[in-house]
Parts: sequence; structure tokens; C-alpha cells
Amino acid sequence: MEVIEKTPKVTVEIAQQLGLSVEEFDKIKAVLGRTPNYTELSIFSVMWSEHCSYKNSIFYIKTLPREGKHLLAKAGEENAGLVDIGEGYGCAFKIESHNHPSAVEPYQGAATGVGGINRDIFTMGARPIAQLNSLRFGNIESDRTKWLMKGIVKGIGDYGNAFGVPTVGGEVFFDDCYNVNPLVNAMSVGILKVGKSVSAISKGAGNPVYIIGSFTGKDGIHGATFASADITEDSAEDLPSVQVGDPFQEKLLLEASLEVIKTGAVVGMQDMGAAGITCSTSEMSAKGESGMIIHLDKVPLRQHNMQPFEILLSESQERMLVIVEKGREKEVEDVMKKWDLHYAVIGEVTDGKSLKYFMHGELVAEVPAEALVLGGGAPVYKREFKEPAYYSEFKKFDINTVQEPEDYREVAEFLLAHPNIASKKWIYEQYDSMVGTVNMSTNKPSDAAIVNVKNANCALALKVDCNSRYVYADPHVGGAIAVSEASRNIVCSGGEGVAITNCLNFGNPYNPEVFWQFVNAIKGIGEACNKFTTPVTGGNVSFYNQSSYEGPVFPTPTIGMLGIVKDKHKTMTLDFKKEGDLIYMIGECHNNISSSEYLYSYHNVKASPAPHFNLDEEFEVQAAVKGLIAAGLVESAHDCSDGGLFVTLAESAMPRGLGFDINSDGVIRKDAFLFGEGQSRVVVSVSPDKEDAFVEYMANSSAEFSLLGVVVGKEFVVDEESLGEVSEYKGHYDNSIGEIMA
Repeated sequence: MEVIEKTPKVTVEIAQQLGLSVEEFDKIKAVLGRTPNYTELSIFSVMWSEHCSYKNSIFYIKTLPREGKHLLAKAGEENAGLVDIGEGYGCAFKIESHNHPSAVEPYQGAATGVGGINRDIFTMGARPIAQLNSLRFGNIESDRTKWLMKGIVKGIGDYGNAFGVPTVGGEVFFDDCYNVNPLVNAMSVGILKVGKSVSAISKGAGNPVYIIGSFTGKDGIHGATFASADITEDSAEDLPSVQVGDPFQEKLLLEASLEVIKTGAVVGMQDMGAAGITCSTSEMSAKGESGMIIHLDKVPLRQHNMQPFEILLSESQERMLVIVEKGREKEVEDVMKKWDLHYAVIGEVTDGKSLKYFMHGELVAEVPAEALVLGGGAPVYKREFKEPAYYSEFKKFDINTVQEPEDYREVAEFLLAHPNIASKKWIYEQYDSMVGTVNMSTNKPSDAAIVNVKNANCALALKVDCNSRYVYADPHVGGAIAVSEASRNIVCSGGEGVAITNCLNFGNPYNPEVFWQFVNAIKGIGEACNKFTTPVTGGNVSFYNQSSYEGPVFPTPTIGMLGIVKDKHKTMTLDFKKEGDLIYMIGECHNNISSSEYLYSYHNVKASPAPHFNLDEEFEVQAAVKGLIAAGLVESAHDCSDGGLFVTLAESAMPRGLGFDINSDGVIRKDAFLFGEGQSRVVVSVSPDKEDAFVEYMANSSAEFSLLGVVVGKEFVVDEESLGEVSEYKGHYDNSIGEIMA
């Protein structure tokens, strides 16, 4: 049967309007053996977009470590990473971006990001139990940032709260580079029994193809293409590319999906995310080396007269594609009826490897599934890259050009009230952190979120991390720090990192300087993952995070790390417990203030290299902290990061209204000692009756350690000088962001 052509003749100009290059248009013609029609061209345009094909990034992504003893699925094999956490349980987890939609319509953009990442988890048969997010905003004083922030936070909160999964952790960072293009990275984590997962695969000729969930509308059409272009002044006109979410429908879809999987009648299942029906039919078919016949007129629509390409490319939310074993349709349909979910049989699996899309009996598109997908016929490029001029200039920074402060209390107050350091309670209080009763960190502050695994002795330790300022200053070092700090936070909480998912947010890959940042960040991430044996299970690449008038955002390779606490009763918190406990630092300070919040925001010095970092030192420090916690020799543990040692001490002191009395190191500058952000440091408190055992343990360790001082009541004291009372600092720390947003 010949493909029906109902649109004007396709030209190279039309292909370019859809984001395809001349070379890609020629390749499509070669694949098909003819000129595609508009529907077919639209299919290729979304599947070969960067958002779906990773055509500019996959060559380097494949250099990351992808194998490990805990993995139940390798990177890219399934919708999300799948890790064996012991006791017969597996954990599915993944992080993805929803940056461009959130820049145009913050509420729905963020909400549908949450919905989409949760569907990736439960289509595998895992019940989502925790969410995290990593958010980047511009200048918090600007009206646009406040509008974006209010909409994004409300979108995340409303969707997650209604869906019934707690938000247990995250990070928020502000910088002018995100003024136009905020970053919204959402992570979801789910639990299943090992051996009970479902694959995103299509196989078995004659098996029916179901679409279940919401009706299909015109929202999100060409959303994948929209996500593969720069933000411009006209981007608001792309509002139809932003999807609309319904968390209550998603809750029904979750319960129905998990129940229908238990019937054993499901062959394969996949969420309809980017590129909608096109993506799920092509990826599932390519994986199963099969084909499909799809009748688009049988797709339940919520708008009349939708064209075939609109039905295929719609990114309407809360929809799944399910392949059912022929003869067992009633079992599946009974579950859908129980949960009052719409469903329709829209096609069947075939022996061939082509996707044939029909409309009212007419063949409107025919494409080989393998030609569309990542790892198949989708193009792969190695882009040009070159070192930016700023990189060598940043390395010329000399600490001696910065005058030490005369008033250390002023600096301390400035940092603890700075939006990048102050409490994010204005944000997280809008999220339900207790729904599902799995969050173990609510009243026990720790560096990572601790999530209970019910009916098991273990718990999960979860963290998202990336200091994008470090990555901008030195992508190689900054990428390694992002992994290392995530691991350090998990270790400080009593866990051990086992795998990561990443969300790689960068500017335009056709810019050689941006691509240099990407390539070097990948190298740093890979080195740290190998050191900590935390393989990459999957994730997301988000290029084109820039505007035509403000340039690219900081390179932001967000790391989502999964850790395991083998005994949930042996977690560690960051808060000092009582007066008289001794304060020690594991690791050592350096005469370094590079890329610190102190240098960047207080002194307004933007050009400096990444802070001190040595991967071997980092490994030894984490090994020591892990051993100390296991031996029960410390009362608290908190990593030293943004804001430096002073902020770390303050964050450990404030939860119980305690203070500290410490002495600085006479060998290095006092501002570097207090506010420098050199890595590989952890502050611990030690009960006096355990000090001898602590010192003996550390003497046999490879990590450096030093006594800083003692926990006291009410005041922060440095070198016998009081910098003020804890309650004053806590007021600024807790309320700073809320006061600005008000």
C-alpha cells in the first residue's frame, strides 16, 4: 500500500524549519528510498532532535562507567536506572529536565516535569516513594525571577502533593546567568521486588497495542523540538509546546499500571513523554526488533480534526502505551475499568520492523523503527570544541589581590542570609515531605535525604548536587566535585553511594566553547564515578539552555545519587548534640577562596578557578567518615561546602540552638579558613568520652584531621571573639528568602 500524501510537497526548507539539517534531510530520503511526506518528516524531526536522540552528546556519554555490581539494568536499557538494594528489593530512579517549558509557563512546565519523571518509574513496575529536585534561578530580586520561582515551586508542590509522593530533598541556586533560562531538574525514586520489573519493549506479532490514560490533545506538539532550541524573545509563542498536567489522573494511572503488571498479561509498557506516540511506538519496537500497525483514528482525542502528525507528536500527559498478550485483553481492560481509566486498542505488533500509521484506513506514514532511535539510525556527531579564553584568565587569580575583611561578623551575616546559602524553607514548606510516611529526615537533619524501605532493614540515602559555578570555572574539576560532594553527603548520613543518574544542562552544543565545557565535565564525572564505583544508570541531556540576548547558563551537570544505608537504625545527622562535645575537621583547610560564595558575592570577584580539590584526598576523607560512623565514634557529621567552614559549623549549631567556640589556623588566611570552599572536608562532633578512640581511629586512617574547638551554648566564637548569638543568625538564615519573595 502506498503512503498517502495529503500535505504540500516537502522541501529542504520545511525540514530546516523543523530543526533538521540539509544532511539529515538527505539521510531521511536515503533511509526511506523516497522523499518523506510532512507527517514522516515530523516524526524524524522529533526523534532526531537532541532531546530524543542525544545526537551531539551520546558519543561522550558512552565514555561514562555504566556497569556495577548493584545494577539490574545498564544505562539506556530501560526508562530509568534499576539497582539491587538488597533484601529482595530493587530501586528505580532517574532525573530529567523540564527547563524550556518552565521558562515559558513555569507552573505547568514544572508540574509536568514531575509527572513525567514519575511515569518513567512506575511504568517499570516500581512504586514511586520519593522525589527530589534541583532548581536554578536568576537574580532573586528581579520580578521575572520571582514570577518564575513562584510558578515553578507551586507547580512542583501541587503536582507532587496531589499525586501523593513526598519531596524529600533538593537544591536551589541563584545566579544572573539563569535570568532568562531557569533550570528545573526533577528526580523520582521507586521501589519494586527484584524480578518484577516490566520492560519498555514491543514483541509478539498480533499482540494488541493499547493506549491508556488521558485523551490526546494539541498540547506539547513539537515539545521535543522546542526543547532543542535556544530561548528567544518569541519563545512565549511556543506555549502550545508546553504540556498540561493532571496529578489525579496520574494517581489513577499509577495504581492501574502496578495492578495490571501483576496480571502478567503485560508484554511491555512505556510512558508517552517527549514525542508522544511517535517515541513510545518507535523505541519499544526497535528494542523488540518488531514493527507496529497503528490506527491514529482510534486514538481517543479531546480536540476535533487533529491531523495525523499532531496525534503522533502530541505530548499530552498521563498516557501510556501498553503491549498486551493476545487473548488476555479482558484482564487488562477489567483493571482499567476498575480505576475508571480510558483505554483503546490502537493497533497491533507485527513481524516486520516498520511502523505503519493509518488514518481512516489510509496509510499516512511508514518508517523503519530502528532508523528513528538512539543507538539505531539516529545521527551521532562529534562536535568541534575549543577552550574558552576565560578559562586561562580565571587561573590567573591571586588571593593576595583580595583584602581580608575588617569585620568578620558582617561577612558571616551576609553569607548566612545569602539566597544560595540561607534556608530554602520558603520553597520546601510548599512541598508535602511526609505523605507516604517514608521520609526519615524530617526531624533529623542530615546531609542526604533518608528514605525508609518498608518491610526491610535498609534505607535509601538520596542526594542531588552540582555547584555550577565550580563547573564554569573548571568543567573537569567541577564535574568531579559534583559527584564527590553527592557521595560525601550520602556518607555523612550513614550511607554509601551505589549509582548515579545525571541531568546534563548546557548551552548550545554548536558553540565550540560550550561543547568544550560539556566534554570536560563528562571527563570529571567519569573519573569520580570510577573512584567511588558509582556507575551512571541513565539520565538526561539538556542542551540549548541559553537565550539569544544573555548567552548560555553556567554548565550544570546535576548529579542524582542513590545510596544505601544497610541498617536504617544507624543513620547520622548533621546537628551538634550537646555542649562540651569536641569539634573536629576530617580533611584539611587550604589558603584558597576560589569560586567561593564569599569571593563571588561578597567581594564581587567573578573570575577565579575552581576551589581546591584532589580526588584521592576526597576518597580518603569519605572512607574515614564512613568508618567513624560505623564504629559509633561521632555524634554528628556535616560536609563542608557552600559558604565554607563557618557555614558548616553554623548549620550544625542552629538546629538545637547551640553555638561553637573554635580557633582558626594561623598558617592560612582567616577568611580562607572560615569561608574558603576547598573540598574534601567534613566537620564532626565527638563526645569527650570517645575522644581517645576517635583519635586512635584517625591516627590509623589516611585522612588528615584536626581539632577545631568545642560545642557551646548560644554564641558563635572564633579566636576568642564572639561573632554574635545563634538566634540572630538563625533568624536571618530561616527567613531571608521568604522576606525577599514577600
